[in-house]
Amino acid sequence: MRLLMINSLYLPLDEVKKQPGNFDLTADYLELTAFFAKNSIALVSDLTDQAEIGAADDHADLDEEMQSGENEEDLVWRTVKRIKDRRKTLSASAYPFNLDERGEVLTCNLDRDSFGHAAYILSLVLSNLRAVSPILDGSCLHPDEQEIRQLREFFQYFATAALASELQGSAWSFGSPRPDGTNFLEKLRQIWLTIRDGEVERQRGAPRQPKDDQVDVFAARPHRDGLPGFPLAAAQVATGANAREKSLKGHLDYAFTSRWFAPQPVTTFLAYMIMPFAIADDQFLDDVRLMGNVLHRLRVPRRVAEAAELVKAGEMIEGYDQLAKAVQWIANYQDRGRALT
Repeated sequence: MRLLMINSLYLPLDEVKKQPGNFDLTADYLELTAFFAKNSIALVSDLTDQAEIGAADDHADLDEEMQSGENEEDLVWRTVKRIKDRRKTLSASAYPFNLDERGEVLTCNLDRDSFGHAAYILSLVLSNLRAVSPILDGSCLHPDEQEIRQLREFFQYFATAALASELQGSAWSFGSPRPDGTNFLEKLRQIWLTIRDGEVERQRGAPRQPKDDQVDVFAARPHRDGLPGFPLAAAQVATGANAREKSLKGHLDYAFTSRWFAPQPVTTFLAYMIMPFAIADDQFLDDVRLMGNVLHRLRVPRRVAEAAELVKAGEMIEGYDQLAKAVQWIANYQDRGRALT
């Protein structure tokens, strides 16, 4: 049996049991179950129960059944470990779930006023849209197309806050559509009034009507002397399954700057990829090789939570005023799910 359903969520056992095993997928399944549950809890034993049901028709002999039991225990142990790792990495300010000491009950402790919690839940939902994961696919809990567009816009604003926090500076939401409605060159010139390294000028042969030329977020922490040589980052924000194909490495230095500046900036751009996905450690190593610095689901929420101090200090983070709308959507989405499960 490939797919099993509990409370309108799917547990894709075949995919989970592939070696080396996608334990982020089973952790996501439990988190979403707790998020939508009326009592805010998910029982870890659900994984074992469903694995046993799925395997019941496949046992040819006693040895196979015993081996299956060992696999089910490993599935639970590794899923619990992944959840514990998430909690340890993000802390309570950015991780809206808690696992009891016995590792048996996962509780959703969503603070509906927390931007860090909202960033995590938004990332969790985006990671399980049907184009990426089957968990929400086919259920009435899957966001519709209009909601998906809105969620991706929200994530860009969270990504802007996260990159500002990463550099401890200002950040601009540059990806199209831009929150202030400016066109490409207008926005780039506006940003460079602060950065002041190089001059914005479209060069011969550059695209006539660019949207964002692959850059979704800029962040910078210039020095007070106004001279170049400071932390300057540009990020691609990717929420689709093809994120690994969108690296900015190389593009920033060899295409972007030569298209849009004369003279070009002498400060070296830091290339970032910002995505909502939870990534296995081994894959993450290669992601960094391909994409440069990566902010993913175990980094973005904590950086978003930290951005509040920057705002209090007067740092400019474009789109930060939109985060409250995302918080409200998540609260409504949870209520909708609870009514249906």
